[in-house]
Amino acid sequence: MPEAFTSRQARAAFVARRLAELYPETPIPLDHKDPYTLLVAVLLSAQCTDKRVNLVTPQLWAVADNPADMAQVPVAKIQGIIRPCGLSPQKAKAISGLSRLILDRHAGQVPRTFEELEALPGVGHKTASVVMSQAWGVPAFPVDTHIHRLAQRWKLTTGRNVEQTEHDLKALFPSEQWNQLHLRIIYYGREHCTARGCDGTVCEICRTLFPGRTRAVKTRK
Repeated sequence: MPEAFTSRQARAAFVARRLAELYPETPIPLDHKDPYTLLVAVLLSAQCTDKRVNLVTPQLWAVADNPADMAQVPVAKIQGIIRPCGLSPQKAKAISGLSRLILDRHAGQVPRTFEELEALPGVGHKTASVVMSQAWGVPAFPVDTHIHRLAQRWKLTTGRNVEQTEHDLKALFPSEQWNQLHLRIIYYGREHCTARGCDGTVCEICRTLFPGRTRAVKTRK
């Protein structure tokens, strides 16, 4: 490892700088038009690619694109539309249930707090973090598989689990960087530091930070 990158903070600074150069703009990969459609799209993206979600959601929005209308759609119909996204029984039930709760508890508006979002069916911490950061502009650092993998390859975390990775990354980077940085890491992970295309020794950032690395980095789940 070059002397300049022996500390975790130095590696983090380089990563943030290089990713900002590569991805000055950070559009949200999931197509949506408001906080509600973003929430549903993020829920659908669990164990599914954003590309596939973006192919499916126009059909769903044509049937219902707001909580009031979605609450009237039979769960079986929702499931039929979203089947290509996988886990369709659970996701359809969650979409129906969260739509009803948004109507009943939140006057038809997507909640603006982590606690209220995570109380909705099918909404875990990662989904809530995406909505808080991208819909409401609240600093959050949603950790997906790309971020978890890259943070370990770049030795920015001990990486025992996604919770630990999120904690470590939040401690390394200023909160004003979180919302853009988590998207930049995702973009880089998809384009350059993929699960199969780089093992911690191939892509530009891995080679820059660890030019002497000879062994593949195995992601700790």
